[in-house]
Amino acid sequence: MTLPFHDRRNYEPDPDFEQLTAGLTPEQLATVETMREFHWELRFVRRPLFKAPIPVLFNRRGDRYVVLHADGQIDENPTLKLRD
Repeated sequence: MTLPFHDRRNYEPDPDFEQLTAGLTPEQLATVETMREFHWELRFVRRPLFKAPIPVLFNRRGDRYVVLHADGQIDENPTLKLRD
């Protein structure tokens, strides 16, 4: 079985991903891109009123998550409470 050829030149960004990343700092965006290379997925961004957005990324199994600070630093032990 052969996988379809993916030409990067014709790549069109996912509009949902663009919406998620809107308003993130350049440092956060750089960290998100790096983590995506390691199969981490940006699932949602918390946007508290009058505060910086909080991107939340999950590993490929979905059993671990991290949050990114405004400076792009990864918080591996976030105090963020997630719903089931």
